[in-house]
Amino acid sequence: MKRTTILIMIAIVMLAVLSACGKNAVNSNMEHSEMNHSGSGEVPAGLKEEINPTYKPGSQAVIQDDHMPGMKGATATIVGAYKTTAYVVDYTPTNGGEKVNDHKWVIQQEIKDAGEKDLQPGAQVILDADHMPGMKGAAGEIVSAEKTTVYMVDYTPTTGGAPVKNHMWVTESELSPLVE
Repeated sequence: MKRTTILIMIAIVMLAVLSACGKNAVNSNMEHSEMNHSGSGEVPAGLKEEINPTYKPGSQAVIQDDHMPGMKGATATIVGAYKTTAYVVDYTPTNGGEKVNDHKWVIQQEIKDAGEKDLQPGAQVILDADHMPGMKGAAGEIVSAEKTTVYMVDYTPTTGGAPVKNHMWVTESELSPLVE
């Protein structure tokens, strides 16, 4: 009897611990997936349109990268195409969230006081982008840089959910032609 009671108590404690772990994992995924990733469509000051982009505004392409759940394989409608330098950055959100590593993409015009000079990996920066909560004004570090055409796109996630409008940014190498 005593042994059975102890086993039942251990089982209850283990279930409580496992339940709490599972709940945290689910909540963090839901918080990210339920965020509204649509943008205003307003481009940063100084950003210039690409004159002859591979994917012209109004055309469609397939997204080949998965910055967020449901992007990879989604059909994108091109809203705008711009020539700039795109950066992968690490940053610590201003809202107290955990450090974000390898965020794709922040462009030259979204980095405070970046000017025209390309930044090198390791450069310490202040982000002027507002793609995610806590990003604007956050201290960050450049991980890598790529001179490229960046695209603002509309797409419907392959995982379901509401269409995303004016998503910033997808690079040219992350798109492929739509095969009909």
